[in-house]
Formats: sequence, structure tokens, C-alpha cells
Amino acid sequence: MKRIALVHPRYGLEISGGSETYARKIAEHLANRYEVEVLTTKAVDSATWKDWYVRDVEMIRGVTVRRFSVQQMRARDFQAFDEAYLAELAQGRSNLVTEKEWFEKHGPYAPALIRYLQRYRETYGAILFLSDANYLTYAGLPLAGNRAIFIPMAQDTPFLRFSTLESLYQKPRAFVFLSEEERLLVRRQFPLSEPIPCAVMGLGMDVPRQVDTGTFRRQYGLDGEYLLYVGQVDEKKECPMLMRYFMEFQKRTGSKLKLVLAGKKICRIPEHPDILALGFLPENEKFSAIAGAKAVVIPSRQMGVSMTLLESMAMSVPVLVNGGSPVLQGHCKKSNGGLFYQSYFEFEGALQYLMQHPVEYMQLCANARAYITAYYDWESIMQRFQQIIEWVSPEKD
Repeated sequence: MKRIALVHPRYGLEISGGSETYARKIAEHLANRYEVEVLTTKAVDSATWKDWYVRDVEMIRGVTVRRFSVQQMRARDFQAFDEAYLAELAQGRSNLVTEKEWFEKHGPYAPALIRYLQRYRETYGAILFLSDANYLTYAGLPLAGNRAIFIPMAQDTPFLRFSTLESLYQKPRAFVFLSEEERLLVRRQFPLSEPIPCAVMGLGMDVPRQVDTGTFRRQYGLDGEYLLYVGQVDEKKECPMLMRYFMEFQKRTGSKLKLVLAGKKICRIPEHPDILALGFLPENEKFSAIAGAKAVVIPSRQMGVSMTLLESMAMSVPVLVNGGSPVLQGHCKKSNGGLFYQSYFEFEGALQYLMQHPVEYMQLCANARAYITAYYDWESIMQRFQQIIEWVSPEKD
């Protein structure tokens, strides 16, 4: 059986981020066709990159996971360094040396992983790199040569103007994009990448057919309708704006709706009787929370891949997303299974629509599920992945 590697900063059942969940799902399903090894770090917390896992090698759901220590935690001055360099970029001044330092400060700085990759790269038929904004991709992808498959998860942010990326985006043998919007963004930003073959494919959905919403509601004292957010409660995800919008909505409408936050607390959460912060939820509770929600909200305008959006739609739950993200807005338009906003009053109007139009609401629910069934089937996605892996690595075992 052919060996393939997947490189990602974090990997494990304890980690709930969008790209991390994507990496795990892809690895687990590819393990039915290949011998899959994940090359990752021992970190759980991306804010520090501090080592947490103890074992160097372990097996998780049929996938071999090789973990490497992070040599230095994320630099304490990274935020100031990042802001200063982005200001330089805005003035049209880029610097490759500064960008190298940016990747090292951002991390995860794990040179042992890079040395391992350099030594053993030829033992893998293909090497998949996930996400462009991390040190492992920056340092590792150029070493993989014609075995590299790049899944950049690109977002339309100032980071995409780094001069380093002009070269990085010309290195892979093939691309996998998660949406048509991402493909267009990359081809527009990096025209020299145009000759490199690509595939556009999403992710199959593994959601339970039956969930116990009653137990979840009783456990957390939820006896009415609620809006659900799943993920780290973080400024980077624009959660403070979400909470401000929700409190203004409650003040203006007197609604009995609750806002439920399911994820690790990173930023301050204001005290409010209608905001419930539950912390990180185990997967079974997360699905119960989604199934019982009036809608699932995704407030980040810089979101590229959203597992929460796809899981919610798969469970026939409409989404309310920040329309500043072309990818999220695209899902809503293509599915007609969600609404989007770009201001407070659009947020208010969308929520009011969901709550006051029951017939249309049920149609949104049906549309969301139909969209996932049509476009996010595991078998077709794995067939396309296999085609691109075999093209990158045509030799037979």
C-alpha cells in the first residue's frame, strides 16, 4: 500500500479548529486507500505552541501520527511584529528576510519535523501540506518537490501579499482548493500558479443520524430557542462583534433568544443573561447543540473553511454568516440554506426573518441538507483525491 504524508501544525481528537478537523477527516478517509502518516507537532494550543502531547508516534483511528517538539513557543512580540510588517506591506514595502522571521515567530517552529521530512520525503508517494500561514508549510513544501500537494486554505487577507508566497505558490505539483471562490482568489493573486493542475473539492460530512437534544437542553438549562456559535471564542473570529450585535438585538427587540458559545474562551465574554458560554464540548454534545439550534452563526469575515457550516447544513440547520467572507456567502447563495449579513441591521433583519417566517425557515432547513447531500459525498471526494495523488505519484508499489 502506498504511503502518503499529511503535514499540519496540530492534529488530534482534542482539537476542534476548522483546518484541524479537515485534516483529521481527510487523513482518516484516505487511510482506507493508503498508508497515511501525519507529520505534526506536540502542541494543542496554537496561541503558544507549547508541547502537550507526550508520545512521538501514536495511532489514531487508523492513521499513524508522528509528533515533533516545537523548539520555541510563539514569540511574545508576534502581534506587534505582525502589525508592524503589515503596515509596511500596506505601503508597498516587502522584505523576504522579515517574512522568514515572521514565519519563525508565528510558528510552529519545529525544525526537527522539517529535518525528518527532508530525510524521508522520497519514502512517500505524495505529501499533502495544509494551510499556507504556518512555518511547516513555509519550510517544508519547497523540500517536497514534485510530491507536494498544496491545500492552502487561502483567505483574502493582507497576509496573501507576502512576497514569499509568490514563490511558495509555484512549488507544488498540484493544488486542492476547498471552494471555487478560493481557486479564483489564488489564481488572481498568484497568476504564475495558473499552469499547476488543481482540483476543487469540499469535505464529506460525518454527522450522527440521531442526536439527543433534550438531554443537552436540560443539562444547560435551555428551554427556548438559541443561536449557536461553535469554535474558539476569539477576537480573531470576530466574536466580540457577534456578542455586541446580539446584545443590541436583545435590547432593540426584547427577544427571548439565547446566544450559546461552544468553544474555548480566548477573549472576554460580557456578563449577559442571554449569553451562555459552555466552553469546549465533546463531539456528541456539539452535534446535540447544533441539532437543537435555531441557526448556527459564523461571524468571521476571513473564514475560508468552516466545518461548522457544513456540519450544521448536514443536520438541516440553517446558518447565519458574515457576508464579508466570499466563501461563506457563496455557500449561502448556492444552497439557499443560510443567510448572511454585513452590518448590524442586516444581522437583525436576518435573525428576525428566521424567527418570524416558519414556512420559509423550514425550506431553508431542507435546502441546507439537500446541498450537502449533492456536493459533499465522501465517495466522490475520495475518488478525486485518489486521482490527484496517483497523478503526483504515478509509480506503483
